[in-house]
Amino acid sequence: MNCLVTGGSGFIGSHLCDLLVAEGHNVVVLDDLSTGNPINLNEAAKTEQLIFIQGGINEVERYANEIGHIDWIFHIAGRADLIPSIENPVDYFDVNTRGTLCMLEYAKRIGVKRFVYTASSTCYGIPDKYPTPETAACNVEHPYGLTKYLGEQLVIHWANVYQLPALSLRLFNVYGPRSRTSGVYGAVFGVFLKQKLEGKPYTVVGDGEQTRDFTYVGDVAKAFLAAAQSDKVGEIYNIGSGHTYSINKLVDLLGGEKTYIPRRPGEPNCTFADITKIQKEIGWKPAVTLEEGVQKMLDNIDFWRDAPLWTPESIQQATKTWFDCLNKYDTCK
Repeated sequence: MNCLVTGGSGFIGSHLCDLLVAEGHNVVVLDDLSTGNPINLNEAAKTEQLIFIQGGINEVERYANEIGHIDWIFHIAGRADLIPSIENPVDYFDVNTRGTLCMLEYAKRIGVKRFVYTASSTCYGIPDKYPTPETAACNVEHPYGLTKYLGEQLVIHWANVYQLPALSLRLFNVYGPRSRTSGVYGAVFGVFLKQKLEGKPYTVVGDGEQTRDFTYVGDVAKAFLAAAQSDKVGEIYNIGSGHTYSINKLVDLLGGEKTYIPRRPGEPNCTFADITKIQKEIGWKPAVTLEEGVQKMLDNIDFWRDAPLWTPESIQQATKTWFDCLNKYDTCK
């Protein structure tokens, strides 16, 4: 197939590109490089199957001639991270929500065979049920989660109204090689691996007993491919590991000392995907255990050598907006 991967030079997108090329598909990457890095595509770029276009999803029509004929669209591009979404909500709505609308209209115009959207498990907020099924109520806690959820609603609406062959994947706590090393305080793996390189204690939020559904990026890429190969339309699927692990368990696997920082408002004690639906309807299931995935991260730990080193003090400063705006007993300042 001829595939368009938006955000293809980013963390998840580059792993998907590697898989698509390995499976014999042709890939066009559309990425504005706001967070992605062309280095992530070094392996795929060694073939003639990959074309890279630097550009934004809101202007996808501008690149239509360069993109050419497309069968499958994997829409991964978007703004990530919670704190910047609180500080710059308009930008998040412009990219995550309006950008998705632009991609849907483009897909509708060219008549794609498949459109797979990257949704976020943050739409569930603090769930009432674990493992959390797709039928659980969505109670988003911050602009990032809201913009991704609104994008998903557009995708399902376009599938229902315009018969666009689209579906949505709600990703849970994706980790693995090439995860971002930007200056934004975010995913726990990037924070911890840099701290390990520097011999510093891991900054564990709360008591570390909160659990997360850490899902290996290689498994996530395979879920995207399986979704594209399926005949499902207008459906939403959770993508998780089938397990949930404590932060203390992660620290034990990484090895090293830890220090504790305050719990953050609006964060669930647990994320845990019910993946029964995708297993039954599409046949995808995760294969990489946390132990195996962590070892893969440690084998590539030099990737995080230039990442920012976070300390309790710098984290407190970086998350001030988070506490100001998401504390249910305070007003947003």
